[in-house]
Amino acid sequence: MNHLGEIISLGVAVSWTITAWFADKASRRVGAMVTNVLRLVLATLFLGVLLWITIGHPYPVYADGNTWLWLGLSALVGYVFGDYCLFNCYIYLGPRFGQLMMTLAPPMAAIAGWLMLGEALGWTSMLAMGITLCGIAISILSRDSGHHFKLDLPLKGILLGVGAGVGQGVGLVLSKIGMQYYSAALPADAPAMMEGMLPFASTMMRAIIGGLGFLLILLLQKDFGKLRNAVKDPVAMKYASIITLFGPAVGVSLSLMAVRYANAGIASTLMALTPVLILAPEVLVNKKKIRLKEIVGLIVSITGVALFFLL
Repeated sequence: MNHLGEIISLGVAVSWTITAWFADKASRRVGAMVTNVLRLVLATLFLGVLLWITIGHPYPVYADGNTWLWLGLSALVGYVFGDYCLFNCYIYLGPRFGQLMMTLAPPMAAIAGWLMLGEALGWTSMLAMGITLCGIAISILSRDSGHHFKLDLPLKGILLGVGAGVGQGVGLVLSKIGMQYYSAALPADAPAMMEGMLPFASTMMRAIIGGLGFLLILLLQKDFGKLRNAVKDPVAMKYASIITLFGPAVGVSLSLMAVRYANAGIASTLMALTPVLILAPEVLVNKKKIRLKEIVGLIVSITGVALFFLL
């Protein structure tokens, strides 16, 4: 099917929009680090049950050393390093500029895909990527309080934002390499559904490594008590369950599926539409008025997305 990877990438953007909506609520209630641990632990359990039902094994069976190595690296780079930088970037820059810095992820994925996998982008794809990212940037930068726009940003926040973008972009490419090793390691007598379940098994491996990484950070920061309190909080656990379903369990698994069928840079660009898509629940739920610049950003983004399918 033509453009299957691009279509899946759009599904990822929708899934991550739902995740972002509830992640904000969970992070405000129990903290960003605790939220990350909860979602990755729950994702491991959810994916284990899913794999048990579909292939008869509650763990990523057939994964060899190279598969664990590359998917483990992708978890450390994308989850632990990237998300740690992102949540701390929010502290220094706020969510608006934090989201803007995350538009670095698609070009980073494109560069990493070129260096590690030999994936090259044609000029038409580069044009579509640029237009889409410009639309996202316009939408994000329009969300101010009506005051004059200033670029007086702390260097530490900028460096953290760059780290977040690099972490997500490079982590996605490392995941693609890991899945290639995983696919090559499958024996001839593997269950028929195993090939299709590779993204979910790969996500489980990334969730295990990423969860252990965040647990280590909590221990080093002596914040383990916050995790115990969060587990006893039914509201926090409800938010964490929703985040788990639409984040690591479905969203991340679909993102790994997308890069199997599409260039990593293109897939990453389409997944980056979350800041634009999140306008819908803000209008419908929070009754937020959309600014003219946000409408312009939405139109520009949609134009860029359409170019991926038309060129």
